[in-house]
Amino acid sequence: MVEKKTEKIQEKKLRPGQELKKKKVEGIQQLIEANNTLLIASIKGLPSKQLQLIKKEIRDKVKVQVYKKSTILRALEKIKSKGIQDLKEYIKEDCALMFSQLDPFELSGILSEKKSPVRAKIGQIAEAEIAIEPGPTELVPGPVISELGALGIKIAIEEGKINIKQRKVIAKPGEEISANAAAIMSKFDIKPFSVGLIPTAAYDKKLDKIYVDIKIDKKETLEQIKGLFGKALAFAVQIGYACKETIKHLLGKALAHEKALEKFIKEPAEEKAAEEKKEEKKEAAEPVQEQPEEKEQTPAPETQEGENKPKTE
Repeated sequence: MVEKKTEKIQEKKLRPGQELKKKKVEGIQQLIEANNTLLIASIKGLPSKQLQLIKKEIRDKVKVQVYKKSTILRALEKIKSKGIQDLKEYIKEDCALMFSQLDPFELSGILSEKKSPVRAKIGQIAEAEIAIEPGPTELVPGPVISELGALGIKIAIEEGKINIKQRKVIAKPGEEISANAAAIMSKFDIKPFSVGLIPTAAYDKKLDKIYVDIKIDKKETLEQIKGLFGKALAFAVQIGYACKETIKHLLGKALAHEKALEKFIKEPAEEKAAEEKKEEKKEAAEPVQEQPEEKEQTPAPETQEGENKPKTE
């Protein structure tokens, strides 16, 4: 009787479904131990075709696996690490595990480049401004005219086709996509959204640390770096800090100052010279007044002795 119970228990333990789950849990553990980074990515709304394409493109550097939430949690519970335990709160439905030797931020940067543009759906929230730009179209007059008019888009019929006369914003950031807007975007082949693997959290085994909100946009980050570099360069030039990046600007600044000083010194000298020339011209232009000739004074006739002397008695 005891032997029969033992056999039943063994049969229960070896059921195919349970054995498969056990292998999946062990597989997750082995992958975590063999790699530096474990990244949790959301696959919500990501079509299976795009997921398979991304997996194929990054398979040399990253292993992507999709498991049930319960399987992932069971695997993490078996790993003795504080950091990995903190990762459990970020495990949601519709998520994929990514295992790699790459740094979490480098891995996130790769994912940002693997997104595919998709058309808007009714009710989606616009992430940025969506507008219909002016210009000729391939649309012919018909029901589409009323659809464009409903959105306030000004048009004209030219050579049998619709021409957009003015730029019109049909969805602002944070607004829901209306049915009319979605239909018009479809006709103009506007794809304002993108789908891909969205990083939610990552575990760095070397540092035993969790990183959250590590969405990296390389283009935006590059623009930010350029802006910060420009500000830093201007400040360095302002304080006269010399290095290979600033030396050209410092020399240019010194030359400008030299010219300003030359002008400052030269102008008073030129003004003085001009004044002197002006005075000289003035003096040359004034008529010379002739001095009156002095008349020669004739000496008084000398008196002869005894002449005119008073007689003395």
